[in-house]
Amino acid sequence: MAQQQAGEVPEGGGETPDPVQEVLPRQFGKYTLLRNLASGGMAELYLALHRSVAGFEKLVVIKRILPQMNQDQAFIDMLLHEARTAATLSHPNIVQTFDVGQAEGSYFIAMEHIHGEDIRTIVRGMRKKSVNEFPVAHALTIVGGVCAGLAYAHEKRGLDGQPLHIVHRDISPQNIVITFTGDVKIVDFGIAKSETFVEEQKGGQLKGKVPYMSPEQAAGDEIDWRSDIFAVGVILFELTTGRRLFKGANEFETLKLITDREYPLPSDVAPNYPLGLERIVMKALAKDRDRRYQTAREMQSDLESFIRQERVPASTVSLGKWMEMLFEEKLAQQNEALHDIKQLADAIAAQHPPESAPFVSGMTGVFPAVDLSTSTQPGSASGAVASIPPEKKRSNTPIVAGALIALAAAGGGIYYFTQQKPPVATETVAAPSASAAPVEARGAMKLTSDPPGAAIWINGDLRSEVTPATIDNLPLNREIKVKLSLEGYESFKESITLSKAGDTKSLDAKMKTGSVTVTLDVVPEPTVWIDGKPWKGSTKKITGLSADEEHKIVVSASGYVPKTFTFTGKQGETKALDAKLMKGDPNAIAAAEKAAAEKANEKANEKKPDAPAAAGPGTVRVNAKGGYCNVTINGASMGATPTGGPVPAGTAKVTCKPESGPSMTQTVNVEAGQTARVIFQIPQ
Repeated sequence: MAQQQAGEVPEGGGETPDPVQEVLPRQFGKYTLLRNLASGGMAELYLALHRSVAGFEKLVVIKRILPQMNQDQAFIDMLLHEARTAATLSHPNIVQTFDVGQAEGSYFIAMEHIHGEDIRTIVRGMRKKSVNEFPVAHALTIVGGVCAGLAYAHEKRGLDGQPLHIVHRDISPQNIVITFTGDVKIVDFGIAKSETFVEEQKGGQLKGKVPYMSPEQAAGDEIDWRSDIFAVGVILFELTTGRRLFKGANEFETLKLITDREYPLPSDVAPNYPLGLERIVMKALAKDRDRRYQTAREMQSDLESFIRQERVPASTVSLGKWMEMLFEEKLAQQNEALHDIKQLADAIAAQHPPESAPFVSGMTGVFPAVDLSTSTQPGSASGAVASIPPEKKRSNTPIVAGALIALAAAGGGIYYFTQQKPPVATETVAAPSASAAPVEARGAMKLTSDPPGAAIWINGDLRSEVTPATIDNLPLNREIKVKLSLEGYESFKESITLSKAGDTKSLDAKMKTGSVTVTLDVVPEPTVWIDGKPWKGSTKKITGLSADEEHKIVVSASGYVPKTFTFTGKQGETKALDAKLMKGDPNAIAAAEKAAAEKANEKANEKKPDAPAAAGPGTVRVNAKGGYCNVTINGASMGATPTGGPVPAGTAKVTCKPESGPSMTQTVNVEAGQTARVIFQIPQ
């Protein structure tokens, strides 16, 4: 064999080279290995170039199994299961792979590389750019793409027409990648579960990242596709509030938060949180999976309806531009490194004309990327990968990523994913908080309640502890707002200040039964949601609500437009609420109401009989250079650029609000039957 195999002693003797430090680029079957991306105890990942006849080029990633693992039949079985599962999946929101085979005595699979970053890395990029909030429009674009990919995987059937019942089991920020063109990709179906392959969870090990596990997964129970939906709900909560949902002092405490504790409402964390979005989040986070979204497609549909109703400027184009803004320096470095690696790859190709490599019979197809476990037991751990030392990452990543930018264009738009996955113990922060840097803490509080078991909120943050508990490391000489909440009881609130080092104050709360009552008279008989949670009691009378706090009640019925009531009650007060729900499609009704309002406005401003009438409406088209903006024309929202629509003939006022910075306004004359065009230059 012309090329030295991994583990072979190099010519002239000496020690076996470390695979991570082997001389690259080099030929590997029909592929040119360009750079090592990651190494583990069972496999290695390489960026590679596949060349074929007629100038065909495609950038891929090769997962090469270490030679010693070829003797482990259990591992090979797991690898082939991974390939079989992945070969069935071909969807824009799921990472693609291309074949599986053997070369130089090692099994390998070839997969798509994605030119983008995972959510964890995006958050770090936001910090570097001093971006304090994850744009809601981008969060909804991302989560909608994840739902679309999961819906496809969950509903996938085999060639015999039978459902495969695929469950990802590790939906988390590390496994959601956004490309620089705004595409959303789910990666790592390597620990996916399907009914075609049943694994043992050896030693009771959990598969997946703890902060994103469903209650049933955290409890070690049997799971189905609804576990993935719960994980999506956690990510949506975190992206849109900027706060972690489940973060205990250790994994055990985090599991307790998931299985035993009350979940906060998004509006408890983020003021003015949209009610419609809160309902979607809390339905995805239902502890009882029968009350959760039953399909990812159902959740995707609700997200799309919310985007339409609220006119959220969600767009993959805008998301891609935002990604380029966050990582512009990194992209520039990749471009600078392109020339050298392309020359090396061309030199290797000249020595090795395109050839075919042996394939495993029946296994050619599309396979998604997986983690490289550091464990010697196949299927163990939860997707951990061996970390490459920082010096190796610095030397490899810019060159590898740079090669992709040009070669991907020649190879049909294949993307390269530059980010490596961290060990499983590393927790991902979903979005940066706007809070200040940590303050040195020197005091403590001892909290008790009657009855016990109340959730503890400190300065608006939900703690992992419940009463009775002692909270340490609290700041001195600063007001600390304490809230205790327990379902069926009034919330207990008090502010304290610790003034001495080592000071410990005791707070004993006598929880009072919720005293606010609501009577409902709604036609037809509705389903009732209270503060984002489904109400299980009578739909005529609701009792036990806490006083002096705002409550939101949503009543809905199939085929009718939901109605929302917002109120605050005093202790012992009874609120009477009544409504007759309107039947029909919510979007159609909203459009009818808008048309009626516009007609009334036109009538109020009707021209006098002797005034010349306009010859008909015209059209305004609005675009932006250097970015995008949200557009209003004569006060009516038109969405994100490019956009436009019909307007009355005459003068039109066009306003452009960029993602950041002040609004810009232009006035344009619109002639009947003609199109007026407006272009805004977005400041960089």
